[in-house]
Amino acid sequence: MQPTSSPAFDGKAFVRTLTTSPGVYRYFDAEGELLYVGKAGNLKKRVSSYFLKPNMQPRIAAMVAQIARAEITVTRTEGEALLLESQLIKSLKPRYNILLRDDKSYPYIYLSGGEDYPRLAFHRGARNLPGRFFGPYPSTFAVRESLGLMQKLFKVRQCEDSYFRNRSRPCLQYQIGRCTAPCVALISVPDYRDDVRHAEMFLEGRSSAVIDELAAAMEQASARLEFERAASLRDQVAALRKLQAQHHVQGASADMDVIACRIESGMACVSVLFFRDGISLGTRDFFPRLPLDAEPADVLAQFVAQYYLDRPVPRELVLGEALAEEGMLAEMLAQQSGHGVELKHRVRGERARFLQMAERNAQASLTQRLASRQTLGTRFEDLQKLLDLPESPRRLECFDISHTRGELTVASCVVFGPEGPEKSHYRRFNISGITPGDDYAAMHQALTRRFRKVAEGEGAKPDVLLIDGGDGQVAQALDVLDELEVTGIHVVGVAKGPARRAGEETLILADRPPGHPGRELHPGSASPALHLVAAVRDESHRFAISGHRKRREKARERSVLEDVPGVGARRRTALLRTFGGLAGVEAAGVEELMTVKGIDRGLAERIYAALHG
Repeated sequence: MQPTSSPAFDGKAFVRTLTTSPGVYRYFDAEGELLYVGKAGNLKKRVSSYFLKPNMQPRIAAMVAQIARAEITVTRTEGEALLLESQLIKSLKPRYNILLRDDKSYPYIYLSGGEDYPRLAFHRGARNLPGRFFGPYPSTFAVRESLGLMQKLFKVRQCEDSYFRNRSRPCLQYQIGRCTAPCVALISVPDYRDDVRHAEMFLEGRSSAVIDELAAAMEQASARLEFERAASLRDQVAALRKLQAQHHVQGASADMDVIACRIESGMACVSVLFFRDGISLGTRDFFPRLPLDAEPADVLAQFVAQYYLDRPVPRELVLGEALAEEGMLAEMLAQQSGHGVELKHRVRGERARFLQMAERNAQASLTQRLASRQTLGTRFEDLQKLLDLPESPRRLECFDISHTRGELTVASCVVFGPEGPEKSHYRRFNISGITPGDDYAAMHQALTRRFRKVAEGEGAKPDVLLIDGGDGQVAQALDVLDELEVTGIHVVGVAKGPARRAGEETLILADRPPGHPGRELHPGSASPALHLVAAVRDESHRFAISGHRKRREKARERSVLEDVPGVGARRRTALLRTFGGLAGVEAAGVEELMTVKGIDRGLAERIYAALHG
């Protein structure tokens, strides 16, 4: 007996059951995959437009033909529906919605709290540390540039706490005039707090108030005949005035984002210019996933709703297009932020100039992206021909190993697709339990950890697995895949040429009988496929090295004294200051250690034992 197919979805019957209240509707296909999420001020009226209209846009008609099930959620207001729609689109990623693909969190400047000598630092991630956060900034470069300026102007420390607590003499930053050496108490706590307060005021956009305070202090120092102090304050005021003139943007609102969109060849680019406290923080481009027949106004509306859903909202948004529900969107953003938000699209003067700038940025970035995607597509097609694959690969993964003489080995896995690197899928593996320097064992461990999940039915499987290395590394990959019974993956080794020059790499194919060397290909420097393979290999190499360096630096920053029970931050600092550093503590005997305040014989013996094994 043949199984009966599920009945077609009756949209008209579904519409008859709906309420006229505002809410959110969701469409699913026969496999249960979410097709679309939408919001409505009147659910009955909005949903009926999908099933009662005789003529629909091709994108809508294609979607409606796949609908097998529909669900609704009723909300109190249309604004709540808009908010829920944005949350669902970001979390569920429906196939036919415009989706902002922006997984990367934004960087901030962090000022630590609860310390006598707070620090300024780059911060990305959850803002749950004690202290204050300034931003968000559009890029890492913008934060680094601002931190560099803060070092020159206010000399607030930026070193890690572990480094700060273990200093026994001033570091290079003090020598070049970018820090006041609070680590060794060369500046008093009240004077340091004044520097911190001025830095805070500057980051809040109150640079004029900082200049006024410093100018008054300069006059007071001069009246007291403290000419060196007065000269220092004079130079600081001059630097602030110069910086203010360079970075203040005429005509910019205190807090304003200028947003423009361009669409071409099925791809969209949204360019955002950021202004905070009247200062330009730079620009950032976004490339949202675009369904067919989308217009710039549709993209901008979805971008604004999704982008500002969990980020600080400026008081003014200048948009390149008029939005259909501008008033409701402004109301939702105001509720989210706790302050009024204006959405403008008809602007004159300087705002019109900023908007033209954003539009030019969007067009230039889109043109560059299209050219890059076309080049990338050519490279993927050439790789398909070179490896004799049945179809163009959709996912490439590459593994590499990095260590320093076997120390703290790290393996990297990078992922590339037809649109370039998929950084949210990158992974690093800290390797342990192997003979130091055994790259084969490291590769075996990393691949086992990666593909065990695939064997268990979790995670995506690559079409092509690139291994940085020769026959030995390729053999490790084949052994792991055989052990885990993972099939359908083309394994390719990427070996450097005899002179280790770019373009002379040898590709080792794993389509061979067991125990035999792999078939070798030498595509040559003109091969687009080799350009792709080399780019993926180089990215894997960079990712592995950066991971190894971070792990090594973290290990070396840690003091052995931190592992001794009873030695806290104060006693550790006292020990290092008394003996001039860790080497001096290691050279001290038990009796000498006991001369440090707070160190009794029992603790001195534990410290000595920890340092001498």
